[in-house]
Amino acid sequence: MERATKRSEVVLEVVVLSLIFGVSLVFAGDIVHQDNIAPKRPGCDNNFVLVKVPTWIGNNEEEEFVGVGARFGPTLESKEKDATKSRVTLADPPDCCSTPKNKLTGEVILVHRGNCSFTDKAHVAQAAGASAILIINNRTELFKMVCEEDESDVDIHIPAVMLPQDAGANLEENIQNKLNVSVQLYSPKRPLVDVAEVFLWLMAVGTILCASYWSAWTARDAAIEQDKILKDASDEYLNMEPSRSSAVVDINTTSAVLFVVIASCFLVMLYKLMSYWFIEVLVVLFAIGGVEGLQTCLVALLSCFRWFEHAAETFVKVPFLGAVSYLTIGVSPFCIVFAVIWAVYRRISFAWIGQDILGIALIITVIQIIRVPNLKVGTVLLCCAFMYDIFWVFVSKWWFHESVMIMVARGDKSGEDGIPMLLKIPRMFDPWGGYSIIGFGDIILPGLLVAFSLRYDWLSNKTLRAGYFLWVMIAYGLGLLITYIALNLMDGHGQPALLYIVPFTVGTLLALGKHRGDLRHLWSKGEPDRLCPHVQLQHSEQ
Repeated sequence: MERATKRSEVVLEVVVLSLIFGVSLVFAGDIVHQDNIAPKRPGCDNNFVLVKVPTWIGNNEEEEFVGVGARFGPTLESKEKDATKSRVTLADPPDCCSTPKNKLTGEVILVHRGNCSFTDKAHVAQAAGASAILIINNRTELFKMVCEEDESDVDIHIPAVMLPQDAGANLEENIQNKLNVSVQLYSPKRPLVDVAEVFLWLMAVGTILCASYWSAWTARDAAIEQDKILKDASDEYLNMEPSRSSAVVDINTTSAVLFVVIASCFLVMLYKLMSYWFIEVLVVLFAIGGVEGLQTCLVALLSCFRWFEHAAETFVKVPFLGAVSYLTIGVSPFCIVFAVIWAVYRRISFAWIGQDILGIALIITVIQIIRVPNLKVGTVLLCCAFMYDIFWVFVSKWWFHESVMIMVARGDKSGEDGIPMLLKIPRMFDPWGGYSIIGFGDIILPGLLVAFSLRYDWLSNKTLRAGYFLWVMIAYGLGLLITYIALNLMDGHGQPALLYIVPFTVGTLLALGKHRGDLRHLWSKGEPDRLCPHVQLQHSEQ
């Protein structure tokens, strides 16, 4: 199995450099858009909220469109049952910059953007007797309607909602065809907690638990094997530096900083080149990494059963790949077919299950192969990732006029539902639907430190309570929980999870190590080179 892992390592190192930091974000989709750039003043200080616009043709319910509320006017109802169903009429003139020729008696007026300010249109519609105004944008996307700086009269008492161009054209066509079109306007609030977030939290914590125990078992088996060899070795061999398994890659402080630099370059490349074809390239890369991860996890799992021991320990030479176990050869076709089926059908409603399976397998394998050798490297890595997260979620808005991380996570301009380097679960009780997601970096990077703490505990023969793993694992869970609390307080606006996770995990390990007097050893030496005597004795008795 170790030889098969060597082959996986080559592929994974290429994929990991592009995926490990690619997106590090917890996200649920904005329904309230905070905007500190658009001017605010009394009477013109609403948040920009998404608005549901269900439509009826006669008595038959048709399409439901999504618009955005204006900075001015009253706030909309949050429940559909409280929203009034009103007939829609076209403005005459279409821009509603002057008094309409048709008399209004509580209808919703549909107008075109342009020729005068949004507040002027709203004033004209309000004076004419409209109950609300729908403004059709001249583009397919939505636009935030604000008050002009020199406007003094913003006393508007009817809701104003902007619709995208295609939605407005649909309503306009039906009205011109003499059909009776009605709409409701309401802006439902997102529930405080969605079941999807609970499952995503369990998924992230469970993935790190599995990866940490696998990493610790592997390290302990390697230490036991090394100890057995050293007992019968010559003095010349004893004086040699202990070597780690070639299937494991220990990162250092230089590579920790380099990872962040590479990740930043990769994120900017994603942002600039975001398109349908580029997403297709990412899908292929993710599928390759997913196949390798799933294969490695399945081989490790099946080799624990005696029925598969012989197949796992028997190897055959394969051209270009070298020695590969029969178990790996048997598992590979299933993994390839699974990844291909996911890639082909990834747009169907339940494709997220396949993406999560491939993603979890890849994450577990990465944490097993890439290791943090001591607390110093772990602290540098996570502190760099901490600054990376904050910069690309918040600070990047100043340079790019939008959050680069959020734009990339949503897959804007690509025609897709987002990039594949995420774990995602559909929001089950959210009236806005969508997915709750978490980036690979929010699991892999803290997971490397958690796995290090468990390896240290096992090789130092520390009990669960006297060790560090339990407390660091709890710290990760609390940090991720606070991330979701912040996410809901911000109405789904993407949150950099490492902003909350890094202080909890690194701070817990540093404080606990200092209190127990282990900090110097944790910081510089990290994992013991050899097993503690008590562990060696246990092994010899077995």
